[in-house]
Amino acid sequence: MTTSMFKTKIERHPERAATQEAIEILKEGLVAHVGFIDEGLPYVIPMSYEYDAELEAVYLHGSLHSRALKLIAAGAPVCLEITLLEGLVYSKAAMFHSMNYRSALAFGHGQQVTAHDEMQRVFAQMISRYFEGRQPGIDYLEAPAKHLDQTLFVKVQIDKLSAKQRQGGPNGPKDRKPDAIGSAGVVTMPRGCPFHAQSNTQPDTHNQTQPKQEPDHV
Repeated sequence: MTTSMFKTKIERHPERAATQEAIEILKEGLVAHVGFIDEGLPYVIPMSYEYDAELEAVYLHGSLHSRALKLIAAGAPVCLEITLLEGLVYSKAAMFHSMNYRSALAFGHGQQVTAHDEMQRVFAQMISRYFEGRQPGIDYLEAPAKHLDQTLFVKVQIDKLSAKQRQGGPNGPKDRKPDAIGSAGVVTMPRGCPFHAQSNTQPDTHNQTQPKQEPDHV
């Protein structure tokens, strides 16, 4: 199957195309909406992920019984969408309310990863990205071989990539007229992951006496 099957040209608001931003969006995103086809029906599910810029690949992981991951691991075409919401734009006219965002669309094909060293490397990078400052052996224990063997780990090789964005204030016909009825402006959204290793986050001690023996997705 060739990469020509993937359509990445932005036809609505082509002035918002931002393909050069796609890699940064993949690096900053926290949730990938993963699209795939199963028995002729389309599905989209949210997943955490890790992007490797050097390999131009996205890693996904989950249960060995995951329908989506089994399909992707078998080489089925997959689409991943990541959105960074940066602002809510309000206008003096109903139809000119909008959002400021950056979004990336990646198309590719997957393959299963079984090498434990590769899995450990990606897990460490992913945890460090979602939970800034956390280090294996200090803040948490690396996954034992048993847990790795209970996890379906998939690398999606990116074949095509595009991005789109909207920035700036409202563009309603009366938004810059101070005497017009209503209000206009932008509500800025927080960016990045809120976790920091030295933050005031309180540890959960509820289950410390009975540690869980399997990962959450098993």
